[in-house]
Amino acid sequence: MAGLKSGGGSEDPPYTGFAPINNAPVDPAPHVYAALDALGIRYERYEHPPVFTAGEAAAHWAPLRATAIKNLFLRNKKGNRHYLVILEVSKAADLRQIVKLVEDDRLSFGSPERLMNELGLTPGSVSPFGLINDDDGSVRVLVDADLRGQERLIFHPNINTASVVISWADLEKFFASRRNRISVVDIA
Repeated sequence: MAGLKSGGGSEDPPYTGFAPINNAPVDPAPHVYAALDALGIRYERYEHPPVFTAGEAAAHWAPLRATAIKNLFLRNKKGNRHYLVILEVSKAADLRQIVKLVEDDRLSFGSPERLMNELGLTPGSVSPFGLINDDDGSVRVLVDADLRGQERLIFHPNINTASVVISWADLEKFFASRRNRISVVDIA
């Protein structure tokens, strides 16, 4: 683990989006930290090498003693509705079951372009904090009921070189600040 940095009182520059500076994208994490601070959400932040899957992140998350999470960005067949599915990393997401839960047509993973357009994220950095970039609240969120009440949940702060640990109660507080439709569902 590259290091713990406590939350709150960040003096990082304001978030300016993914506009490249010298061909490097702007780090979106300070925007996430500022949003959490503004909501009074307590968090722990950790830095680590880039990871692109929950499996790759597992080595960095193991010492944290928290529930590891995976986040799936999905779209319907027509591509006019998008979903963020949040569940514990060891659970399999049955897309046919999720189709029934949302009462939509066939679902598939959204492309990197759709992910950037809808949540301002790149592959490997998908997290509920991407909802900060969903101004119209159009992405529907499905959270596995097994996460309810967990004391420590691990997410990326919209970049895959860091992780944030927050509680279920604080995740709910974050969701309440968004315009998105949030559903807590049983994902088998």
